[in-house]
Amino acid sequence: MQLVVGVICMVMIANLQYGWTFFVPEIQKTFGFDRAAIQWAFTLFVLFETWLVPVEGWFVDKYGPKIVVLFGGVLCGLGWVINAYASTLNFFYLGQVIAGLGAGAVYGTCVGNALKWFPDKRGLAAGITAAGFGAGSALTVAPIQWMIADKGFQAAFLNFGIGQGVIVAALAFFLAAPRKGQVPEVIANSANIQSRRNYTPPEVVRQPIFWLMYFMFVIVGAGGLMITANLKPIAADIGVDKVPVTLLGVTMVAITFAATIDRVLNGLTRPFFGWVSDKIGRENTMFIAFAMEGFGIYMLYLWGHDPLWFVLLSGFVFFAWGEIYSLFPSTCTDTFGSKFAATNAGLLYTAKGTAALLVPIANYLQQSTGSWDGVFLAAAGANILASVLAIGVLKPWRKRVVANAQADTSVTADAKIAVA
Repeated sequence: MQLVVGVICMVMIANLQYGWTFFVPEIQKTFGFDRAAIQWAFTLFVLFETWLVPVEGWFVDKYGPKIVVLFGGVLCGLGWVINAYASTLNFFYLGQVIAGLGAGAVYGTCVGNALKWFPDKRGLAAGITAAGFGAGSALTVAPIQWMIADKGFQAAFLNFGIGQGVIVAALAFFLAAPRKGQVPEVIANSANIQSRRNYTPPEVVRQPIFWLMYFMFVIVGAGGLMITANLKPIAADIGVDKVPVTLLGVTMVAITFAATIDRVLNGLTRPFFGWVSDKIGRENTMFIAFAMEGFGIYMLYLWGHDPLWFVLLSGFVFFAWGEIYSLFPSTCTDTFGSKFAATNAGLLYTAKGTAALLVPIANYLQQSTGSWDGVFLAAAGANILASVLAIGVLKPWRKRVVANAQADTSVTADAKIAVA
């Protein structure tokens, strides 16, 4: 039940990030704002969604998930209501800041709760929960666009904002943290090693390996966020957004088809690669997925001007990108223990906010060159670098860190026995 409730909450907040791209052209057309200036609202959303998650995670670890998710649901609804009435950039920025605070409270709580409830299937549980956020907006891609076209983007902000916020707030009352004895003990197998030591958040940020994971999260996350925020503008700039595409007997315009497929695959990848990582190891899975992402972005750069390939390759890119939201939290908790999982995973999740700072930079680069080519090539190279770091640096380093933690724990236990 905890997993299901968490997934539904994640579905309800998915549009706050993945639906934004449909509002950008309408905001620009209505008010005449510069596109890069509008996208600072998206960056602010991601910053406040991520950078305060450690604080929200501390409340979860101390007081439980109910109150944090209830608070988050209210803010999610309020943020989009503000967007519905905004007429200046500052009010859009305010709406996105409040929505980001709410989304972060819900996201960090639901993922942290899953990590605590399923230590023996941590990658899969985090992946299933994160899938709600990745794929949650797939069913509403068309309804949001229809409402924008029929009633205007303000009505879409208002109706979807209130509906999603109310559902999250109601579901908050069903969430609970596991009590002692309700979950399996720490596991040990050849694929994944898990620390028996529970690092406190201050200890975690003093660990150099944490900052390696943070850097990898940033460089992989930036490419996906850039495409998430700019999918429709990219399609429009290369002239494929309104071209009909037929796949498996279904015909839609390219941007709608791409957005729908992207959301589904971005959701499916999270439990899939989470499950794979439970079987073959976190770092091995990172190497495969990040290399796929780099290849996919490069091929999108080469072939994206064809509407069919734009749809297929954007789906491939999202499939290879979304797994970061299951792999990094599970790797973090494997390394630093589950007692402070919500806070520690939240600290690592702030890397998504850091990555979001690169989204406006990508827009400025595109505006200065008149092309997305440089952005695509930089994102592809960053993913290849991350894949090499995963297998060549993170894997052996993490093995040593966990082994040293196990030794420290054994010494402490022996000392307590001797004193007794």
